[in-house]
Order: sequence, then structure tokens, then C-alpha cells
Amino acid sequence: MKKLLIIGITVIMFFFKNQATADYEKVFFDFKIDSIAGEKIDFQDYKNKVVLLVNTASYCGFTKQYDDLQKLWDQYKKDGLIVLGIPSNSFNQEKNNNNEVKEFCEVNFSINFPMSVITDVKGDNAHEIFKWAKKNYGKSAVPKWNFYKILINKDGKIEDTFSSLTNPISKKIVSKIEKLLQI
Repeated sequence: MKKLLIIGITVIMFFFKNQATADYEKVFFDFKIDSIAGEKIDFQDYKNKVVLLVNTASYCGFTKQYDDLQKLWDQYKKDGLIVLGIPSNSFNQEKNNNNEVKEFCEVNFSINFPMSVITDVKGDNAHEIFKWAKKNYGKSAVPKWNFYKILINKDGKIEDTFSSLTNPISKKIVSKIEKLLQI
């Protein structure tokens, strides 16, 4: 009886695993977003790269993570990592306009990794990339707070997600990135 219960639970877990249900009609590289500098960011340009997608905010308790996101970018960009910041006011902690966000990031954190315009990351008004993430990876891909992280593999599919509490240079994230970069 105990054996049957374990087998039953294992089968149920397999069917409810997010990646098992993903159909990926589109991949990450099929999308675009406006950059904070006024250009278009075409995710096609990130093909065969690993992307850490992070929704950010200027007035959040996790804003100090900008420092570590920049360190991650500096250390691994030559190996094929893209750190992509998505400023968002979905949690009511972002500045009023893109120019203020851009200046805040450059002055306070010397950010030079790609960043988008202020963008909704949850709900009906979320950018299509976040709707895609939810559709293909489930609720665990929906940002729960600022500095939520979505790791995209070289195939343009979601590899993993990390809470705001997980530091960008934590062993948990860095080991996944190094594995995907094959370094």
C-alpha cells in the first residue's frame, strides 16, 4: 500500500511539474521590448546566450541587488550571459519616468547592462514576455515582488526562477548560470 501511494504521488508530481506542461509555441527570442535608452531590444540578438531577466525598482528594499547584478554582468558577459533589467512599478516602488530610473541606476550603481523602459510585470497589463513566462512555466514565473529573477537558457526557454530574497551572486544562481554557460 505504501509503495502504491509513493508511485501515485510521483506520477501526480510529474504531471504537475511546470516544465512538463510547457508547449513553447514561442521562445524568449521571439520577443522585443523598448530599452530605457530609447531603442528597441530585440531578444533575437540574445540567441544562444543565457539571460537573467530581473524586474527592478528604485525604491525597494532589494534595490541594493543592482550592485550584484552589475557584478554578475561584468563577470559573465564575455561568456554569454545577458543581465536584463526590467524596471517596473507593478509593486508601486519605481520612479515616475524612464529618465529618472536611468539616471538613478547609472549614478548610484554604475549600471551598464541592458534595461527596458518601465514595464508592467504582472496582471492583465503585463508585458507579453511575462505573460509568455506564466503560460509556459506557470505561476512560479510571475514576479512576486521586485528583483524577482527568471533564468532563460540558450534555447530561449525558462530554466528556473528565483525569489527576490535570492541574491544574484548567490551560489544557487551562479552555479546554474555556469552550468548553462558550460564554464
